[in-house]
Amino acid sequence: MGGEIIGAIRSQYNPVQPSILLEKDNEVSYLEFMPSGLLQPYIYCYWQLVSQKPLEQPFIYRVVADACMDIYFDLYNPAESYVMGFCKQYTEFALPKSFHYFGVRFLPSAFPHLFSINGKELSNRYEKLEFVIPKLARYIAGYFEPEQPVEKMVSLLDSFFIDWIKVHSPETDHRFMESVLKILKNDGSLQLESDLKTGLSPRQLRRLFHYYIGDSPKTFSQIIRFQSLLKAKPSSQLLKSEKLFFDAGYYDQSHFIKAFKTFYGSTPSQIL
Repeated sequence: MGGEIIGAIRSQYNPVQPSILLEKDNEVSYLEFMPSGLLQPYIYCYWQLVSQKPLEQPFIYRVVADACMDIYFDLYNPAESYVMGFCKQYTEFALPKSFHYFGVRFLPSAFPHLFSINGKELSNRYEKLEFVIPKLARYIAGYFEPEQPVEKMVSLLDSFFIDWIKVHSPETDHRFMESVLKILKNDGSLQLESDLKTGLSPRQLRRLFHYYIGDSPKTFSQIIRFQSLLKAKPSSQLLKSEKLFFDAGYYDQSHFIKAFKTFYGSTPSQIL
């Protein structure tokens, strides 16, 4: 059970990180780049967040819940790189007035599969990469610098991860993957106890989700449900008039608004 079965996640899930609202003079830009085809079963994208000029004040960067794990580093100081675990709520970072971040967004379960690391130990926090994958931290510190073209950075990361999977062949439990895919195919709206009968007991399933995802099947489903709404981009008026929050599995409007604010940091009416 290697990249093929893990890669089935990509065909069912495209995590959304809302576009940065650019200032009139385009002070900050955010772009995503595709990894090598060999890595697409594991890596959703590489991404770049950069200030186009020194800002007048620190920049607040918001990351919404997406069930993914990320590696990131500032090219002005590549010796300090970090890994961000599964988060069950939005996260905000106060960035300096000048920055050039580059990162790797892993599809759900891919990071623990690739590096044999318990995802639960990194949940809802970030950690220095040197304490988690020291070889990769040294590679980033040694090969990356501020003025490199994006193509070069993508090539460097592709080379590292391709070499890694040649040596470390990821294995997984097909029953766990079947559960993940069922949640994705149903946009997170399903009865976990009755719909996830894949030969695993509830206790076994929770243990596997904690290891490979970073949290419980319930929390994972809630985030997938939230992400499916972001991807659908319904208007605030449509949510009210057609009661889409019922169709998405929320008990009522207040339940929906509370969950949305937890995962995004703002209410649906402010965003949608």
